[in-house]
Amino acid sequence: MEENEELNDESLENQDESQDSLVKVTGMYKDWFLDYASYVILERAVPAIEDGFKPVQRRIMHSLKELDDGRYNKVANVVGHTMQYHPHGDASIADAMVQIGQKDLLIDTQGNWGNILTGDGAAASRYIEARLSKFALEVVYSPKITEWQLSYDGRKKEPVHLPVKFPLLLAQGAEGIAVGLSTKILPHNFNELIDASIKHLKGKRFTLVPDFPTAGIIDVTNYNDGMRGGKIRVRAKISTLDKNTLVINEIPYGTNTSSLIDSILKANDKGKIKIKRIEDNTAAEVEILVHLPNGISPDKTIDALYAFTACESSISPLGCVIEDNKPLFIGVKEMLERSTDHTVELLKAELQIQLDELEEQWHFSSLERIFIENRIYREIEEEETWEGVIEAIDKGLKPHISHLKREVTKDDIVRLTEIRIKRISKFDLDKAQQLIESLEDKIAQTKHHLGHLVEFAIDYFKELKKKYGAGRERKSEIKIFDDIEATKVVIRNTKLYVNRKEGFIGTSLKRDEYVTDCSDIDDIIVFTQKGEMMVTKVDSKVFVGKNIIHVAVFKKKDKRTTYNMIYKSMKGGPSYVKRFNVTSMTRDKIYQLAGDKASSEVLYFSANPNGEAEVVTVMLRQSGSIKKLKWDLDFSDVLIKGRSSKGNLVTKYAIKRIELKEKGVSTLKPRKIWFDDVVSRLNVDGRGELLGEFKGDDLLLVIDQKGIVKTIPPDLLTRFNDDMIVLEKWNPKKPISVVHYVGDKERFYLKRFLIENPNKEEVVIDEDSKSYLELVSTDWRPMLEIEFVKPRGKDPKPNLEVNVEDFIAVKGIKAIGNQLTTDKVKNINALDSLPYEEPEQQKAEDIEVVDEEQIDSDNDDIETKNDSSDQTTLF
Repeated sequence: MEENEELNDESLENQDESQDSLVKVTGMYKDWFLDYASYVILERAVPAIEDGFKPVQRRIMHSLKELDDGRYNKVANVVGHTMQYHPHGDASIADAMVQIGQKDLLIDTQGNWGNILTGDGAAASRYIEARLSKFALEVVYSPKITEWQLSYDGRKKEPVHLPVKFPLLLAQGAEGIAVGLSTKILPHNFNELIDASIKHLKGKRFTLVPDFPTAGIIDVTNYNDGMRGGKIRVRAKISTLDKNTLVINEIPYGTNTSSLIDSILKANDKGKIKIKRIEDNTAAEVEILVHLPNGISPDKTIDALYAFTACESSISPLGCVIEDNKPLFIGVKEMLERSTDHTVELLKAELQIQLDELEEQWHFSSLERIFIENRIYREIEEEETWEGVIEAIDKGLKPHISHLKREVTKDDIVRLTEIRIKRISKFDLDKAQQLIESLEDKIAQTKHHLGHLVEFAIDYFKELKKKYGAGRERKSEIKIFDDIEATKVVIRNTKLYVNRKEGFIGTSLKRDEYVTDCSDIDDIIVFTQKGEMMVTKVDSKVFVGKNIIHVAVFKKKDKRTTYNMIYKSMKGGPSYVKRFNVTSMTRDKIYQLAGDKASSEVLYFSANPNGEAEVVTVMLRQSGSIKKLKWDLDFSDVLIKGRSSKGNLVTKYAIKRIELKEKGVSTLKPRKIWFDDVVSRLNVDGRGELLGEFKGDDLLLVIDQKGIVKTIPPDLLTRFNDDMIVLEKWNPKKPISVVHYVGDKERFYLKRFLIENPNKEEVVIDEDSKSYLELVSTDWRPMLEIEFVKPRGKDPKPNLEVNVEDFIAVKGIKAIGNQLTTDKVKNINALDSLPYEEPEQQKAEDIEVVDEEQIDSDNDDIETKNDSSDQTTLF
């Protein structure tokens, strides 16, 4: 019993000890999670700043070097070899290798390695082959200065970092997602990186922006040096092939032709855009043809493609790298500076090793020459012991080694004893001296490089650009993008209806009154008889308030649409008149425009898209001693104020009715329109070159390098091609002068014409393939200068000045014109035009006008007048 009690006591003590040693699961989880996160960050997802490689990429490059014999290796063999260093599956290694190969910098590929343009994958690794590129062999490897470590199983040695002497990380880019951490370093242009490295070494400033292998157009305004918070916008390059066809030649980074076409088809299915069909002709170059139905604007469709499809996307860079086993967040400028400085250190280390080897070679060559020239080898003939041989040679060398740069060691003497008799017998003193002198030259050169390390590094980078920079010019075009408002370019894919009495609007009220076509992202503005206003999103059915008097698609920041209103704020109270704009609002909020009384009522209302001010007749009810029961009210006499203003008093008496007497004219000044050549778009914000003041029927004259002449309305959504050479306000009375080369006649011709068919596109040069447009002038009286080719053995013909007005009269646009000269022409230059005073345009009598841009807020007081149309509702 006592023994059992003792055993029980011991077991209880052991149980207490075991309980004391228990570890909670939460603590274990915390440690394990940190270990896992650290492993993923350091060993998988994020590249090292020293060489720009992730571990799998570094091991692939090391394996390729070990297998390198100048011939191609099966990728499957390279993958298998890499598995000696990388403790993961073959699929991840093969995928990483394909990604490196597709960047066309480090690996020379053979076979089907996929297509980054179409998104097609590479063939199986057993079918494709690879070897190191010449660039990789020169830049990535240098075993003598490489730091080595044991592989995961301890059987092999692998590099800690490869001695990369180039900003490879920025050239290739990197993307990775770890645990709680990610990186996205965008690729940059090969030649621009070298130029930036050279500028850094010279102490000059530089900037770096991405360059993508898929080309496209990029806006790097907010790149933010590639750091967190930055953003770049990328667009496909879309141009108009003809009035019913668009062509996409370059695609945004991060997409391929398949995903791009899918996004276009999806937008078409949703009714955002309207297309007929798509053709994908992509092979070595991208070519996607987008066919449009008749009547669809190509310019508007281009904007819609950018707004609703993958033709435009945003990329947010995040510069994260590994340094000293810790994540480091830096910008691309600092990455390049660190890489360049690291390259200089690597070059210095290589030069120092080269110097040591040259000096060692010089030392032994000098020692060998002394040994043979002075026949010291004969002094060992009588020596019987090894020590005696060493001592005899050492003794024989001493009188001749004062000029050597270091002491002679036992190892040096041993090497001398290993020289073969054949070499001694054929020893050439002159050749030996030449070898020593060449080594001295190399040593001096190496020391010079070490003493001028920055200059040596600059020459190194210049040589890289010279050898490998050809064909690596910038692919992505840098532009500043204009902001596209989705509501302005979306296709009107549905219809809006209204039930005025019950107060409902929506797209499903098909039995009620049709209002307008609209899109499913539009906002709708509504006014009611009670004087309430609301802006709401398009929906199938929405209640906005009974007795609707006006409903329309709302245009945000619309400064031209003016609302004219006469109302009474209470029953039996006075009536007021006011004019206002609605440029901003809070969606679904009810605004009281006629006061907050339950009996407030709108007596007259009109919505005027161009600020029209009509004249109405006000008729009062007979009451008491009122003398004037009827008079006219001109809205142009009313100031445009904010929507919350009370307005001007009309009458304190009861109004019987209000009738429209005269339609209004616009009270807004002709619009000033500018052209911003940075984004190649029109604007009314004062950016770029002022084209003029435009009324409703004014047009723009557009001429491009292909000889296409057209007049178009000044639509702010119009896109202009890069080959446009004339853009100005069109004056129908001003002639256009054109010098063009007629291919089949091999002569220059001059023509003058007026545009007879506005809004029609016409070609003003000959159809021959050799014909081209030389010069265009839209001045009233232009002057030209013709320079002639110098005849062989003769003096050149003096330059000829041509008064265009005297040379040719105004003819039809299709006329070929008059031949300028029969002599060979070197150049045709435009001279200063002759003076001409344009006739003054007649102005409207005593009309006071203001810019539409001044009508900006609800508190502005503006007095306006001019001409156009109106929309009127009478109650």
